[in-house]
Amino acid sequence: MSQVAVIAVGGNSLILDEKHKTIADQYNATVETSKHVAGMIEKGWNVVLTHGNGPQVGFILRRSELALHELHPVPLDYCGADSQGAIGYMFQRALRNEFHARGINKQAATIVTQVLVDKNDPAFQNPSKPIGSFMNAEAAARKRAEENWQMVEDAGRGWRRVVPSPLPKEIVERDAIDSLIRAGFVVICSGGGGIPVYENEQGELVGLEAVIDKDFAGSLLARSVGADLFLISTAVEKVALNFNKPNQQWLDQLTVDEAKKYLAEGHFAKGSMGPKIQAALWFLEGSDKNAQALITNPENLERALNGETGTRITKG
Repeated sequence: MSQVAVIAVGGNSLILDEKHKTIADQYNATVETSKHVAGMIEKGWNVVLTHGNGPQVGFILRRSELALHELHPVPLDYCGADSQGAIGYMFQRALRNEFHARGINKQAATIVTQVLVDKNDPAFQNPSKPIGSFMNAEAAARKRAEENWQMVEDAGRGWRRVVPSPLPKEIVERDAIDSLIRAGFVVICSGGGGIPVYENEQGELVGLEAVIDKDFAGSLLARSVGADLFLISTAVEKVALNFNKPNQQWLDQLTVDEAKKYLAEGHFAKGSMGPKIQAALWFLEGSDKNAQALITNPENLERALNGETGTRITKG
């Protein structure tokens, strides 16, 4: 089998700016990413795509809120499932059209993916992931009283609901994903970090009102399918030390030890590059191959693979 690359595409990368949020705009963004994925496939890679879904789940929640006078609410785990299907459809269609244009004999398939978490994860005692709409203090107090929501004030912009963000433990559909990879499909899976579920005492899966970090889930996915490359597609072309400061320094290459050192020194922010570096480290440390991680932006995927840009992280 060809080498396997797991590509983690950020949900925000499907929304270029505030003026380009529509479904058509998001589809156009998947078209651009699909061109680079097709380029990788032409070079012999087997590609697995995973993606973020933060903005899209926010849109689903907002629609649900606006329709409460007429329709039932949509639980968070179902929002995740809805977004996996919709974004997966975008990529399936965009990839199929790109394959057709290039004469590539490939198909893409989406798997709505559940990810097992520990119901005793400490995250459930400390909800920290903001979701949904901003609201005023009165509305926030009402949600707290009526629905037992945890609420936080967000930098003067209003109040938002926060939910737990537990660590991913196991990809429930892992065997199906692996079978499709081996059959030559481009698999789109584990979107938005996967739908968080836990096993009850009867061994049944139960959905949770939680959000799994997409980069952590992408790392688990890459380890689970024995990937050779974990490629994180994000908003910047390279990783930097002292980001956005006068002494900013772009990084072309990092070893695991160097990445650990810089992470401990606080160079990579918890809300942006930090989880990506940690995800890359978990992937490399959990791989028994001479695997690599690569961080760059969508438009530079192929150039980064050629060693022309991006930040490459290796075991040593």
